[in-house]
Amino acid sequence: MSLTGLVRPLFANRWRELEKHINEGEQLQRQVLAHLVQKAQDTEYGRKHLFSTTKSYEDFVRNNPVNTYEELKGDIDRMRQGESDVLWPGRVKWYAKSSGTTNDKSKFIPVSPDGLKRVHYKGGADVVTLYLRNNPQSRMFDGKGLILGGSHAPNYNLPGSLVGDLSAILIENINPLVNMVRVPSKKTALLSDFEIKRDRIAREALNKNVTNISGVPSWMLSVLNRVMEISGKTHLEEVWPNLEVFFHGGVAFTPYREQYEKLITSAKMHYMETYNASEGFFGIQDDPADKSMLLMLDYDVFYEFQEMGTDNIVPLWGVEAGKNYAMLISTSCGLWRYMLGDTVKFTSTNPYKFIISGRTKSFINAFGEELIVDNAEQGLKYACELTGAQVLEYTAAPVFMDQNAKCRHQWLIEFSKAPESIEQFADILDRRLQELNSDYEAKRYKDITLQHLEIIPAREGLFNDWLKAKGKLGGQHKVPRLSNSREHLEELLKMNGPTPNPSL
Repeated sequence: MSLTGLVRPLFANRWRELEKHINEGEQLQRQVLAHLVQKAQDTEYGRKHLFSTTKSYEDFVRNNPVNTYEELKGDIDRMRQGESDVLWPGRVKWYAKSSGTTNDKSKFIPVSPDGLKRVHYKGGADVVTLYLRNNPQSRMFDGKGLILGGSHAPNYNLPGSLVGDLSAILIENINPLVNMVRVPSKKTALLSDFEIKRDRIAREALNKNVTNISGVPSWMLSVLNRVMEISGKTHLEEVWPNLEVFFHGGVAFTPYREQYEKLITSAKMHYMETYNASEGFFGIQDDPADKSMLLMLDYDVFYEFQEMGTDNIVPLWGVEAGKNYAMLISTSCGLWRYMLGDTVKFTSTNPYKFIISGRTKSFINAFGEELIVDNAEQGLKYACELTGAQVLEYTAAPVFMDQNAKCRHQWLIEFSKAPESIEQFADILDRRLQELNSDYEAKRYKDITLQHLEIIPAREGLFNDWLKAKGKLGGQHKVPRLSNSREHLEELLKMNGPTPNPSL
């Protein structure tokens, strides 16, 4: 019997537990909230917010404000300095470094031992559980898993305390048995220089029997392209004939799918999306035929949802399918009613399944058009299908009204395969966005409020160069997709070189 055959029964009990997600979602979430509040009642935060007398969700809401990182960063910094029992019991030694605060500085997300075990690692195990359930012929454990990781560094020089990418924290603390079935070596996986690491990963994995790969699509693609350069092969299955699945997350897969399908032509290849972040592990694609993900309800994560455009916040059992919600979380890492920054849309409430629709701060609403990332991804996918183009990276921002009250959206796109006509691509994208978004369509009506979008082709490697200049090359760092501000776009345009003035 193969190793996968021996391991598979270990996941069988969890298959049955996950069935509770279908009809017992509210009960699962109420249990999670009760556990979190009880566990943290003697912390400084728990005493201040009356956790000891919190008996219901209504009590929890009444006694606890909604928090952003800005509200919690003072407490988090005290924890980083070594204080115990602040937001979560005990001393938290690990901090996941993440970009994206209002001041464009790094966030430091606490990662407690409970959070590692009952959120992040539990999520990783459930990915395998659901994959094996859907693929009874899998032999993924008969070979190695290629897992991309970031890097870490000392935290305020406190003994045993580190900050870094979440992936580095997970690799540093991983069960030694897992290291037997993964590549590259820990030393290589935790290198801070991505360009050096990329080459070493490719060389270490080249002659291994790699059956599964895990990571952010953009960075994994860079590693795989290096594997192809070194091997001289045409398709990845010529290097790893037993490769069967890519577990991906961090950024939308849509812009990268065609490139992966050209690189990996094997009919047995599978793709499985996950929703994991520095703050927690939230969703898993449980059905290969459905792009939406199952919301994981029995981890140490309690969810709330704020309907976009309103002040209305509801628990899980109050959501409706088809609406856009900003997600709030309370976790065993000490995040309480924390505004995550992502927006989701439920496709089902029995079980609770959803898609990531964008970011609360990653949208363009300069003129009332309310363009979200989900619109952008679908529009680009459609334009690529009709023109044969392939998009590698992109970002977009508004060009604000001039003296003639004319304005537009400006898209900077790095194509891995450029369309024959940028103008045709722009026309298709613009029309598709109007079909997807009625607010955008209304503002585009007869060019009165919003003029036709503009596309500026980016030179090869521009976005990587920009990330490298910011010290964010590799790991879990992402290119901001949509923004009401032109700050990022202006930096990129400056690095891209002169741009012709468009005629409006």
